[in-house]
Amino acid sequence: MSAMKSKGCFVGALVVLFTFSCKSKSQPNAVTLQEQGHGHVHDSYHGDVPAHKLIFPSKVPDRIIANLTEDPSHSFAVNWRTDQRVQQGFVEIAKETHGPDFLLEGQRKRIMATTLTFENENTRDNEPLVKAAYHAALIDGLEAGTTYVYRVGDGTESDVAWSEWFQIETASADANESFGFIYFGDAQNNVKSMWSRVIRKSYQMMPKVDFMLHAGDLINHSEANLEWGEWFYSGGYIHASVPSIMTPGNHEYHDGTLSSLWKPQFNLPENGPIDAVRETCYAVDYQNMKLISIDAISLQRDEASKAAQVKWLDSVLATNTKKWTTLTMHYPIYSTAEGRDNTVLREAIKPLIDKYGVDLVLQGHDHTYARGYDRNKGQGLTVVEDAGTVYAVSVSGPKMYTSQDRDWMVKRGEFTQLFQIITVTQDTIHYGSYTPLGGLYDAFDLIKDAKGNKTLINKDAEIPTRFKTDFSKQE
Repeated sequence: MSAMKSKGCFVGALVVLFTFSCKSKSQPNAVTLQEQGHGHVHDSYHGDVPAHKLIFPSKVPDRIIANLTEDPSHSFAVNWRTDQRVQQGFVEIAKETHGPDFLLEGQRKRIMATTLTFENENTRDNEPLVKAAYHAALIDGLEAGTTYVYRVGDGTESDVAWSEWFQIETASADANESFGFIYFGDAQNNVKSMWSRVIRKSYQMMPKVDFMLHAGDLINHSEANLEWGEWFYSGGYIHASVPSIMTPGNHEYHDGTLSSLWKPQFNLPENGPIDAVRETCYAVDYQNMKLISIDAISLQRDEASKAAQVKWLDSVLATNTKKWTTLTMHYPIYSTAEGRDNTVLREAIKPLIDKYGVDLVLQGHDHTYARGYDRNKGQGLTVVEDAGTVYAVSVSGPKMYTSQDRDWMVKRGEFTQLFQIITVTQDTIHYGSYTPLGGLYDAFDLIKDAKGNKTLINKDAEIPTRFKTDFSKQE
């Protein structure tokens, strides 16, 4: 059993400026850095630690990430990290302009963030103690369908301890306006070396992407600062410019406990059913789509969590007014890897998926690819009337398993890193699964009329089905 240690103490502040406000995450037992008397931080240079730039913070913000909120048309959340010498964090935001005129007096708004002092030591992987300050802000009062620029920093006049200015666009006020997002299965292993090209290729192919969705197992070891550093490094400025949502995988948990780095690093909606799944089970309204994250790990391992999430999901779906509904969870309803079957999850969630006609279920965990629907029965149809829910399991990192063939699958595959570009219009969801080379591996259109009737059109792909045995006889 690995030993891991984490400690944290918190500071909260709320500032409202002009039409913008920062609503940061509340934390118990708030203690300011000044009250702690913090002066103990690591030296700015750690040449004796491999990959020290990925592990240790400095006064310059790093691990900057934007997250979707409950109302993406009028707000976004942002988190970042510094060393503990930075005792306060600020966001500056303005409407984007054609030149530097947003820097003129009166154009920028400055908002104070909530700051959390934090320590963790990943002894499992023999990593050093890391002391950091995490800063979190929710910026609201924004105009829909508008491009903003923002930066994060320590509030000083010098640019040295500020980030660059990032562009970010709010969702449209028109529910029927088209939008697009990218869905990733497990990144998990060799993230810097092997996953980086996947997220970067996805952004190259869809630079106007509205948000990114990560279906769990972003990293391999929940407390590994190096692995989290690689994940943030791989996405770079994309994480700060394109809002993300993520659902936790089993590798974000350790001995039944969510990673101590999950909540400091992310700022996700808190509208789930109970504290045990706060910021892991939640719902987002994005234009005409309801997006729901289910904490499948907590659900499958804890009876109280299962009961709470099922009751909450029933309520959310029963009151849903959006045309499209997408669920994301880490464990698949239908497993694709040999020897796996998530019976508890399926028996708890599948009846609600069927009852309310959920459109997409986006999953990970099995390190293979499969996409289909449970009425497929291996018929291989191109056009399917009333196909029901479409299920997808995907993997974006290099760790691969052997898949099992099942009738519900329209397309499956192994030994292939993939990302999915999903575009939503008023009447159609366009889905394409792509390789890091940009090859189309799988595609379909899901069309829904005004009465809710759905037609699935399976489309031709460029890349034939791939299996590991095509490349290696080794298990």
